[in-house]
Amino acid sequence: MSDTTRREFLKLGMKTAAVPVGAILLRSELAKAQDLPRLAVDDPTAVALAYVEDATSSTHALYEAGETCANCVQVQGEDGQPWRPCALFPGKSVAAGGWCSVWVQKPG
Repeated sequence: MSDTTRREFLKLGMKTAAVPVGAILLRSELAKAQDLPRLAVDDPTAVALAYVEDATSSTHALYEAGETCANCVQVQGEDGQPWRPCALFPGKSVAAGGWCSVWVQKPG
């Protein structure tokens, strides 16, 4: 007979139940990121922040060669994806090769 206490049993049960719930939530967040609409360059916030889908086409005074949404600290999602969520544009995805005036180098 096992000496498992009621408390240990409940802890194990909670941990076991948390794994599938966590996996479902994570999968849901990834699906949302892929389904986000693309940020339009004429969106008022995009215009205010000088967003362009192709960084090399930017004529903004702050732009420097090599800066893209893909290497900005604000971009989220998986590396290598052509369109990714950005903290500056909630509910929209930005072009990985894009740029805006709030660009900040990703650490590392």
